[in-house]
Amino acid sequence: MKARLALALALAVSGAAVPAHAHHSFAAEFDINKPVRLVGKVTRIEWSNPHTYFYIDVVDANGTVTNWAIEGPSPGALSRRAWQKDDLKVGDTVVVEGYRAKNGSNTANGRRVTLPDGRRLYGGSPGDGGPGDDGTDQGNLPAAGTIK
Repeated sequence: MKARLALALALAVSGAAVPAHAHHSFAAEFDINKPVRLVGKVTRIEWSNPHTYFYIDVVDANGTVTNWAIEGPSPGALSRRAWQKDDLKVGDTVVVEGYRAKNGSNTANGRRVTLPDGRRLYGGSPGDGGPGDDGTDQGNLPAAGTIK
């Protein structure tokens, strides 16, 4: 019995040392006063909880390529908004409208994504002023600002 208790305690302690992906609210990480519009080629897709991410290479006017992380809600929330796992593919050129991270990194909330076939999907987070989980696109994103 002592051996089982010791093993359970060891597993519990070792599990506590493993870092977990932090789950956060929109307002904790993104600035609603810093809208961005990004056009880029998809380089990587992470369809996992608690937040989905995809990454795009954005080329500026000088030809400099910057990789941006685009955060979305969970896969389940995206599914409720009419997304399918294969809607995004590595190599696709997409337009992302959203809000820049407060920390100034090349991270944005992917509020609205326009796919190569012209479909516009809502991928925002609760708290960003967007439509609900019904997949509708109310078009109330402020005019996108320049990337700073």
